[in-house]
Amino acid sequence: MILGSLSRGILRSYGAVRIPIKSYLVPRPSFLLFSRSVSHMASLKQGEFVGSLDCGTTSVRFIIFDKYADIVAQHQLEFPQYYPNPGWHEHDADEIQQHADLCVEGAIRDLEAAGWAKSSVKVIGITNQRETTVAWSRRTGKPLCKAIVWADSRTKNTVAHFEHKLKETGIQVKPGEWKKGKDGIETLREITGLPLSTYFSAIKLRWMIDHYPDVAQAHDTDDLLFGTVESWVAYNLLGGVAKSVHIGEVTNASRTLLLNTTTLQWEHSLLEFFELRPSILPKIVSTSEIYGNITYGSLLGVPIGGLVGDQQGALIGNKCLTQGEAKCTYGTGAFLLFCTGGEIVKSTHGLLSTIAYQAGPKAKPVYALEGSIAVAGSAIKWLRDSMMMIASAADVNDLAAKEASTGGVYFVTAFSGLLAPYWDPGAAGLLIGISQYTNPSHIARATLEANAFQTRAIIESMKLDSGNDLKHLKVDGGMTNGDLAMTVLADIGGFSVVRPEMRESTALGSALLAGSAIGLFGWDINKPETLREVNTKGSREFTPALAEPERQKKWEGWQRAVERSRGWEAGVDE
Repeated sequence: MILGSLSRGILRSYGAVRIPIKSYLVPRPSFLLFSRSVSHMASLKQGEFVGSLDCGTTSVRFIIFDKYADIVAQHQLEFPQYYPNPGWHEHDADEIQQHADLCVEGAIRDLEAAGWAKSSVKVIGITNQRETTVAWSRRTGKPLCKAIVWADSRTKNTVAHFEHKLKETGIQVKPGEWKKGKDGIETLREITGLPLSTYFSAIKLRWMIDHYPDVAQAHDTDDLLFGTVESWVAYNLLGGVAKSVHIGEVTNASRTLLLNTTTLQWEHSLLEFFELRPSILPKIVSTSEIYGNITYGSLLGVPIGGLVGDQQGALIGNKCLTQGEAKCTYGTGAFLLFCTGGEIVKSTHGLLSTIAYQAGPKAKPVYALEGSIAVAGSAIKWLRDSMMMIASAADVNDLAAKEASTGGVYFVTAFSGLLAPYWDPGAAGLLIGISQYTNPSHIARATLEANAFQTRAIIESMKLDSGNDLKHLKVDGGMTNGDLAMTVLADIGGFSVVRPEMRESTALGSALLAGSAIGLFGWDINKPETLREVNTKGSREFTPALAEPERQKKWEGWQRAVERSRGWEAGVDE
């Protein structure tokens, strides 16, 4: 944290011009630095690479890829998490930016150590945790409060307020014409593809305005800028307050409850419904285009060519670009996306209709069905950090392997309610089936099974919505490193699980978008065949071995456990 604090002081105090941290930490004679750097620079090779800045929920990484998606250099740092009250989860937006800057510098340092010039990085993309909401000042360029993270559930009462407003007043779809009650719910889904939920950004933003005087004042005086994480990071990299490049990318915008997913424009009727000024919103941009050039650091002058929400990034990184292909990313949460092509598929079974990507300002959008699980890897982190059952996240597989079953234990990991397909913000975490026989290995195995059960619940809904039976599921993310976790997933799901060798799919997706924006390597997201040489090193397939009667028995037990967890803490309209 000393380094982080020092870097903030150095990087921020010079405004748009940011001074490399390393030179301040290790002072040396300037003539020696100059002579060595000239000699070193002369010996470095020129190449063609693409970078990806992956701003996740718990860490930031910068990865540099070649044309085959081989990793040339990378640097990753975790950043602080804040949990000031039950159900609250916050980030410091400045700290996210600091760690992003440090990761870029670290990866470039490794690139040069490998013998490549930093000018070999021709373009970068940015991918980010979605829905996390940042509010900052138009005048100062500084955050007005901590960012509210996507999994934060403090806004139950705000959701209850707008549910009541939707029922009693409704949404004004034309002057004097209101849709309310069931028609209002359907209108909201028709416009956005989303339900009212603590999950989405407009609800978090409204809570900020209602509870933080600085945010309320900024909103009232037109000093407020709102964005998701890609908007905030791009704002800083492209010049900060001096240039005020305030943009928001369509896949992230589609998670705000404010975007019309058909027109790809902010919806005035929803701004009116949530009582938000239009001027606080970023300009909508596509997923793959040149947004501007970086204004400081080792990547000075390098264009940013791709912006994408992390789950859509993983869909692209797995090359699921055509109708019927699906992937699931298992990180802090888990997110299953099923590409539906150029048509919006309306879910009637608890899934979300969302934008998968828009491959250029004039390109038609591609859509997806999505099922979101709030807690996946974070349940394993809970076993490690709160319950102290394991020393590292990887140990969960070894602990779970000590028992052949859960001993009848089910773990509903509803730490912040349940998302798809249940949509119950009042659900509570539940361990049930515990007896004197239960030991930590049973609980560890139940944690892995919870992830598999929730995945199956989403896939069952996708089958009903799409009419297609899923034969195999492409997976990526930290949890997929565990063979036992993937075996459990295949057994409970009843489908094969395909795990690629190179699993940095989220970062790769934003790299592919950025490369496509400048035609690097001949990549074109609109032509999937141009990506045929990308990430072809192979994969491992896990096939189900559990007998169907046992699979069904376990599935029925899970459904009973979920019912017991639901509705524990309902929101009220304050």
